[in-house]
Amino acid sequence: MSIHIVALGSECPGGVGSGEDAGGPGQMQGGLLWSYLGHGARELDPMSATPSRHPLNPAFMEYQSRVFGDVRVMVRDCPSWDLLDSDWASVRSVLEQADILVIKYSVNDKLAFQQVRNGYAPRLRPLLRHWGVPVILVAVGARLNDEGPPCTCPLCASDWSSCVPHGEGLQLSRDLGATYLELPSLNNFFVGRYFGSVLEYFMIQCLKQKAKERPDKRRGHRFNEPRPPHLDQPARLPPVRVEESSFSQDLQWLLERGVQFADVVFYAGDSGKELGWAHAAVLCAVSPYFRQLLVGRQGWERPVSRCACRERDGPHSLLSTWDGGLDDLPRPDGHLPGRLSRLVVKDPLLCLCLWETLMFLYRGAWEWEYLEEAIAEKLKNPLAVAQLMERIRSFVGREKGTRDTPTARSQQSPQTLGNLFNSPLYSDVIFMVQGSVLPAHRAVLVARCDVMAAMFSGKYAEARSRVVPIHGVSSDTFLSFLEYLYTDTCCPASVLQAMAVLVCAEMYQVKRLQHLCEVCVCAYLQSMPSRELASTSISVIRLLKRAKCHNADQLYVWLLHFIANNYLIFSHKPDFLELSEDEREQVECLRWPSRGYLQELSEYQQRRRQLRKSRCSIM
Repeated sequence: MSIHIVALGSECPGGVGSGEDAGGPGQMQGGLLWSYLGHGARELDPMSATPSRHPLNPAFMEYQSRVFGDVRVMVRDCPSWDLLDSDWASVRSVLEQADILVIKYSVNDKLAFQQVRNGYAPRLRPLLRHWGVPVILVAVGARLNDEGPPCTCPLCASDWSSCVPHGEGLQLSRDLGATYLELPSLNNFFVGRYFGSVLEYFMIQCLKQKAKERPDKRRGHRFNEPRPPHLDQPARLPPVRVEESSFSQDLQWLLERGVQFADVVFYAGDSGKELGWAHAAVLCAVSPYFRQLLVGRQGWERPVSRCACRERDGPHSLLSTWDGGLDDLPRPDGHLPGRLSRLVVKDPLLCLCLWETLMFLYRGAWEWEYLEEAIAEKLKNPLAVAQLMERIRSFVGREKGTRDTPTARSQQSPQTLGNLFNSPLYSDVIFMVQGSVLPAHRAVLVARCDVMAAMFSGKYAEARSRVVPIHGVSSDTFLSFLEYLYTDTCCPASVLQAMAVLVCAEMYQVKRLQHLCEVCVCAYLQSMPSRELASTSISVIRLLKRAKCHNADQLYVWLLHFIANNYLIFSHKPDFLELSEDEREQVECLRWPSRGYLQELSEYQQRRRQLRKSRCSIM
């Protein structure tokens, strides 16, 4: 076996050694690779003790040696970059035969390094990426220092004007995908142990790669054995796509058009003018300020004024409840009578920008930049904007003086209504599911689910009743469904639970939840190893039927491909016969391994058995 090494560049400043021409034998014998091959037990081949010119490209000097006992190393060295410009086509043919490429330069020849970096490296880079040849970039020499002895520190900046800095050499190695070395001198330690260890590593990797390719050729040539059929990879399963979250948009719609279910009304403190309506459940879930103002300590049992104007720094210095603020008043659009909170806005800046503030809170209390732009456009006063932004920060519990840095913005995310999930706080509807009592909030349900919006807004019994029975769904499934409406997340515990939530999502026409359940089912099945998939009690065929029945089109197509990719497992199960003719035809068309491969495999095994019988008869 042999290894071809191509070396480019010179270790000497200017590319010329002492008393020698560029590319002369004297320079080769004092060079890096010649020094490495002549060290220690590595004896030079006596037939090539003197370098010779390459027959196709005279710019390269050739010499050879043996390493690791019987491995021949052929070195083709070109010390001058200018010689490469004479015939680039022949240079490329030499580089194509290389197993390892070594690029050398002197740290004291900055002009030559810049020529390599700017002129030759861009031409070599695409070739090296295409061939995948390992590259070693070697910087030779100690950097000169006029004020003292030569400096070997890579961070020294006293000689950057005349020498090649460590950082520039390292950057060139990254551009070429090379291993970077610095050799202060060509002595036994740096050449034999430092450079030699790196070169020997790549030579060993090259020999391993060649050893993998050689036995197959010998075996096929010697015994003429039949080649096994090629098995293609199974087809990729189709993707299951999920829509982007519309949680913020849903709550924005609730603020803009959900006045029918509002239970908080704002008034201006100076004029008593009505400013707008909101929903206590959303405000309490997002803002601890409103939670303390509206709920407090058993606040609904004591309908007295909590106005504390004297507490300028307290939580009620911006807003206060009306005297007797918790009343039973008629709602707009014939809403079911209930508890109504009337809040007085005492801050004039907040009166002007109340709509922008409520929109910010409803969208999750995280879009600080958009809020500041909207307030600045309305107030036209930077000082007033800063004051109001500081007060809005108190709404969401942010500490005073907190800055909105880019890092802090990247860590923010919209706040959900998770702390209201399955909570009786401001609950105005109760679902009875299999004997379980599940409290909920009409405003959240209407904003997140179109079917419930029609159920609670239309002329149905549910719109006028506080207790709503649910049939055909288990309590755990419906609780998971409500959890998605409040938190915008879905984490079923099993495949069957995911399918049950999918059926419930299809019943209430929540498409995104349906697609999330499809992703969960696919993830659970794909994580099962083949042995577990063959022994599991889950019927994938029946999952396919349920997906088709409940309009889960993405899951239906995915399960067809999944059955086809695991054809040898599912074809032996009894429920495989439940597939329709069209479904079985699609599975047969997509099956892996294919019928053609199994037939070729059978013929291959038969030929091997015949070959063994013939050998036994000859013996």
